Amino acid sequence: MMLKPLPRIMIEPLVRAALLEDLGRAGDITSDAIVPADATATMVLATRQPGVIAGLDVAALAFELIDPRTEITVVHADGSALSGGDVVATVQGPARALLTAERTALNFLCHLCGIATQTAAVVEAVRDHKARIVCTRKTTPGLRALEKYAVRAGGGANHRFGLDDAVLIKDNHIAIAGDIRTAIERARAGAGHMMKIEVEVDTLDQLDMALAANVDAVLLDNMSVGQLTEAVAMVGGRAITEASGRVTPQTARAIAATGVDLISVGWITHSAPILDIGLDCR
Repeated sequence: MMLKPLPRIMIEPLVRAALLEDLGRAGDITSDAIVPADATATMVLATRQPGVIAGLDVAALAFELIDPRTEITVVHADGSALSGGDVVATVQGPARALLTAERTALNFLCHLCGIATQTAAVVEAVRDHKARIVCTRKTTPGLRALEKYAVRAGGGANHRFGLDDAVLIKDNHIAIAGDIRTAIERARAGAGHMMKIEVEVDTLDQLDMALAANVDAVLLDNMSVGQLTEAVAMVGGRAITEASGRVTPQTARAIAATGVDLISVGWITHSAPILDIGLDCR
């Protein structure tokens, strides 16, 4: 599937806010003092470890917003898997602008590449099975659109973007409603005709109750591989099956082998380590 870039109108407020945070009350006093106003430079964004690229448009916008005369030439587009030492892009323009935007550009780029890289590792682990790797709402406040884009760059797919995408009935909803059936009935009465309903279940008995209510999807939470296998057989294609809990690149293959449709992974957005990328003069 072709990776569609995010519209500029979505990313520009985030980049502007990050630049303003860094510029503070007086701007880049170090670069302004040391670098002549008319100096130009050519720099490269280069990986320092293997990984998958995501967020080049965001990084490029950081340079452009500081000085529209900067030019970025992409060598490897988002979604590319690179080795350590590979050049990702070349950046040219006023030297002061490149140095001023450097940290903001790298903060976004390294973080998003880290998410894409970790997503790709889990996707690779399940490539012989039908299961898709999906992210969750466990994202950095304000950066959800960017982080979910990075998941797509790594070959994953997106779960809900927010509370208004679909109905997801979790354990606390059930506890307050009293039981699964009541929770589903109330959700169905309040949801629009386009809304899907998913229910989180911890046991096979709960799964049986959810299926009896004809839900669209079931979230099989923290089940063992044996339980997941039995759960998929119980569902028999009547609902989408999603496994969640204790998913790593090492455990994902066995989880996928149970036949689940989706495997949701929260840590690929909330805890992915950055991919080390540098901006170096050439």
